[in-house]
Amino acid sequence: MTKPDFRPYSEFTRLCPDEMLSRAKALAVHMATRRTVREFSREPVDPAIVNHCLQVALTAPSGANQQPWTFVVVDDRAVRRQLREAAEAEEREFYNGRAPDEWLDAVAPFGTDASKPFLETAPVVICIFAQTWKSLPDGNRGKNYYVSESVGIATGLLIAALHHAGLAALTHTPSPMKFLNSILARPDNERPFLILVAGFPADDCLVPVITKRSMDEAVIHV
Repeated sequence: MTKPDFRPYSEFTRLCPDEMLSRAKALAVHMATRRTVREFSREPVDPAIVNHCLQVALTAPSGANQQPWTFVVVDDRAVRRQLREAAEAEEREFYNGRAPDEWLDAVAPFGTDASKPFLETAPVVICIFAQTWKSLPDGNRGKNYYVSESVGIATGLLIAALHHAGLAALTHTPSPMKFLNSILARPDNERPFLILVAGFPADDCLVPVITKRSMDEAVIHV
């Protein structure tokens, strides 16, 4: 067994209680303005902004520090078209037969359907993959731990980073998503996790009227 290597956590900065509370409040207020949008402007986004947001995602904790994620930023317009066509084909089958009535009833208030134009109109499309196993130097398969949990945390940090940078985002999960491996030439050990779309909301963008669960409903102190 490899002996662990440790060093002092010199990057940590201890803040005064007032500064801590101020930061926590400011972030809570800012994140409360985050909304999922489905209509995006074609206005381009500086790739450097996206890269910095991805850098935030890469700081996420992961099981045994295996970091079992791959983020594929799709810029090519032809590939975007392929993604849209494949996603809409799966979604048409899903909405017209595979989806249970309970699901259709749940999403009905949001007006979603098989049409996914944002895969072409939004300036940022990131396909996120979960690495179910890894290749070892000897050619064998190595185990990754808590893969879904780790990739989910990294994705959450990415969504928060995009919002903090002034961008809106949408999580899209066509079912099934195996077409992503084919179109993006990803290996078999990478399982499609979700498609994250980001950019500026279109001028005529509308969002549904919803409420979030309150602290009293969702948080329990024991």
